Amino acid sequence: MSSSLPTDADTPRCVVVVPVKPPAHGKSRLVGLDDEQRRQLAEAFALDTVQAAVATPGVAQVLVVTDDFRLAAPMRALGAEVMPDGASEDLNEALVQAVAEVVRRWPGAVPVALCADLPGLRSAELAAVLQDVVAQVDAGHAAFVRDRAGTGTTTYAAPAAHFAPQFGVESAARHAASGAIEVGAAARSLRADVDDLVDLGAVLAGGVGPHTTRASGRRATPSG
Repeated sequence: MSSSLPTDADTPRCVVVVPVKPPAHGKSRLVGLDDEQRRQLAEAFALDTVQAAVATPGVAQVLVVTDDFRLAAPMRALGAEVMPDGASEDLNEALVQAVAEVVRRWPGAVPVALCADLPGLRSAELAAVLQDVVAQVDAGHAAFVRDRAGTGTTTYAAPAAHFAPQFGVESAARHAASGAIEVGAAARSLRADVDDLVDLGAVLAGGVGPHTTRASGRRATPSG
């Protein structure tokens, strides 16, 4: 069943798509941690990312794409929808398939791909960036947010008919070369993805969500 989204300026229009690898397969660059620690942290990052996205003004729905059946229930408990990953070896194809589902379920939505490793994400920062994203998409453009390292991408959006993400090595340069407009340069928490222990230390110092707080053994810093 589809539910067409209104297009007036005050109505949330973004459907945020969060692809989540099974935690056992993620975060291999968190060297120095055992497999169970990496699994717990990867799961916590995803849960905190989704929790912040669900709470963000401007977000009509969050759609989690994952083949990890254990994550389905906690993601739904946070208020997200969940669908299986139809192209688990190809992130970009999985996102394209997910956006086709967004179009089917929520006609008129602005599809936004969001990485699942943003445990310090602030809803207020995401909301501000989504305003810019919607403006770009309404003008027919794609938009992206560069990660803190400057080479990767944490967020990508485009009109559904032209949704063509380029996640992977040097994705920021490839998104820019494709004509996507860079937004969110000042959105520190939206750029702070976690690939290694240096990244993890930085986000812990800045404050993370409750799931990562528990998984890391650190006290929470409120995010909003």
